[in-house]
Amino acid sequence: MTDEAFAQASANIALAKYWGKSNVEQNLTAVPSLSLTLAGLNTVTHVAFDAKLTAHAVRLDGRAATDAEARRVVALLDAIRARSGRGDFARVDSRNNFPTASGLASSASGFAALALAASHAAGLALAPEEVSAFARAASASAARSVFGGWAMLEAGAASAERVAGADHLDVKMLVAVTDPGPKGTGSTQGMQHTAHTSPYYEAWLTHSRVLFEEIRTALLARDLDAVGVAAEQSALMMHACMLSARPALLYFRPATLAVLERVRSLRAAGGALYATMDAGPHVKLLCNSADAEEFTAELKHVPGVTRVIAASPGSDASLLDAAEGRRLLRGTSSP
Repeated sequence: MTDEAFAQASANIALAKYWGKSNVEQNLTAVPSLSLTLAGLNTVTHVAFDAKLTAHAVRLDGRAATDAEARRVVALLDAIRARSGRGDFARVDSRNNFPTASGLASSASGFAALALAASHAAGLALAPEEVSAFARAASASAARSVFGGWAMLEAGAASAERVAGADHLDVKMLVAVTDPGPKGTGSTQGMQHTAHTSPYYEAWLTHSRVLFEEIRTALLARDLDAVGVAAEQSALMMHACMLSARPALLYFRPATLAVLERVRSLRAAGGALYATMDAGPHVKLLCNSADAEEFTAELKHVPGVTRVIAASPGSDASLLDAAEGRRLLRGTSSP
């Protein structure tokens, strides 16, 4: 039986946003979402089952995970053990090549890589949809990172599905990094707080579905402008809902607003550039690949932007050979 495996998965950025759960215990989403997986924003994870261990051992970015960080990792490992019938515990070593827990979807790539590596190490040969379901139980956005290109997760669905391949549109996602530190309120906590206290939450549940259908239809028609317009509204509606919670959830920083202003000025001048944001201060911009270099130069001059990452559509989560996996875990440079 296989005892260890290395896997890599990429972060994804939702264009049709998900914010809210229909079932917290089962981690099922209240609204549908649609995302683009990004090449270069990667998590590499090594899972090794070891009969000598008396408990799971988890390391993240070269350090021991805290109890809170390890909780969802352990739950996923135990679900894999239950499925495979394997009784021994596992050692997990995971590393991101981009900032963790700051609104750059590190949990998405992290749990997608973990689900793939753990299932393979336990001797399971799972279909991508099954890997996605294990990942989704830990992090809903991770269900989408199992798939490259464009993926969606229906409201209440157990796993994500592919909408289109990475080559469907010739686009780039520009990530304007504004504050690399961890966010003050985690997504799961923030979603529950919003659902319980925001008077706009029901409106969000209703209209987010409308925007999801707009984005999916426009994507399949290869209409970047229509995708971008609806995606920007989805992000701003999500943040409006957070801002209406009590107390308000404010993930923006001054640089966040400065980037949004620059995007509007560039678009007024004829540029096809569209913003989206997750629960964090960074801004992600969707544009044609041919325009990416020009827009990157513009964004670098926005006060508070520390760097701009230009990412192409990424590929499926994949297994790595041991030599490559160990090399990457020793430390990957930031994209």
